[in-house]
This record gives sequence, structure tokens and C-alpha cells, in this order.
Amino acid sequence: MSYRAVIDESSCLAHGDCAEMAPDVFVLEDVARVIGSGPPELMIEIAEACPATAITVIDAETGEAVYP
Repeated sequence: MSYRAVIDESSCLAHGDCAEMAPDVFVLEDVARVIGSGPPELMIEIAEACPATAITVIDAETGEAVYP
């Protein structure tokens, strides 16, 4: 199972929680940007922690949203 994160740039408020929690997956510029991938559990945890709810987690195999 492989998940990928997608940032809704219009919703991202650049709080930076995602980049702090997973600097190998996210980088903070004007908004957060995805630069890698991580374990599925971590991807869900980060998306749940986003105060702007700007992160969607997608199942890379099916293309379906896993979170939210």
C-alpha cells in the first residue's frame, strides 16, 4: 500500500506543521509543497494534524482519497 499527499494550495496557510513532522516529505515555501513520500500511517497523521485541512491523502494504486 502506498499513499501520496496532495496539498490544496488555496487552503494552505503555511503553518508548517507538515514540514516539521516530515521534512523528507514536505517543504514549506509560500505554501507547503510535497517533495517525497512516507509510510501510510505518517501520511494520515500529518493530514489530520494540518490546521488548515489542506492535505488530502491519496491511495497511489487506486487514486482514491483515503483522507479526508
